[in-house]
Amino acid sequence: MNSPRVEGFFDETTCTVTYVVSDGGEAAIIDPVLDYDPASGRTATRSADALIEFVREHDLSVKWLLETHVHADHLSAAQYLKDRVGGEVGIGRHVAAVQATFATVFHLDDLPVDGRQFDRLFDDGDCFRLGGIECRVMHTPGHTPACVTYLIGDAAFVGDTLFMPDFGTARTDFPGGSAGTLYESIQRILGLPDDTRIYVGHDYKAPGRDEYRWQSSVAEQKADNVHVQSGIGEAEFVAFREGRDAELGMPKLILPSLQVNIRAGNLPDAETNGIRYLRIPIDAL
Repeated sequence: MNSPRVEGFFDETTCTVTYVVSDGGEAAIIDPVLDYDPASGRTATRSADALIEFVREHDLSVKWLLETHVHADHLSAAQYLKDRVGGEVGIGRHVAAVQATFATVFHLDDLPVDGRQFDRLFDDGDCFRLGGIECRVMHTPGHTPACVTYLIGDAAFVGDTLFMPDFGTARTDFPGGSAGTLYESIQRILGLPDDTRIYVGHDYKAPGRDEYRWQSSVAEQKADNVHVQSGIGEAEFVAFREGRDAELGMPKLILPSLQVNIRAGNLPDAETNGIRYLRIPIDAL
């Protein structure tokens, strides 16, 4: 099986890992971050500019800007990157359900909720190419209805579905999330060959670990994942996951992130005074 080059870029502010995946001079950028300061409402492009510098330094042609799901913890830099290095913005087709939910929450009556903001909507089993590698999309919902895993050669980019084995799995208490569905999705991922490289969307340094990490393997996940290692059944996982989720607070950037990310990384249009605004629903979430 082909083995693409994978370069991870870690954003410590949001604990997000963005990946530049390449083969034969072509690249895909997965889950890019647009820097955002919630105190001032200001955006910045430090994280995205590092990606641009890397692809230009290595003379890569960006073909894809891929989102594993609608993120609730960081704003997407997909449109900023598309304007500067090109590429089609892709996400799972079930993004439409997420758009419909949060268009209601934020009272965005004029927002189309059919996914048209994205260049490519992937169904389960869809394929695309990167260099000499045929890539495949797996629909892996549970964290959100729209989560997908991108299989690029021997590498699987799982977004928030799995974390490093010592940290476990994603929360499932967002609208449309389901612990049982997440368990089923994880079993699909763990059904891949044992030597498949697993690249996670975040790392939070599990207790006792001093450095950030974002690569494991199917074999390591099956042996060591503290939530879903071999021998843990669905009922046990669901009881644990739902109990854990009930104690979690909301991500710090959930309100701005969702409003931007359901628009494929586009910021809201400026109003008549030339300023863009994000909405803060009161007592709605």
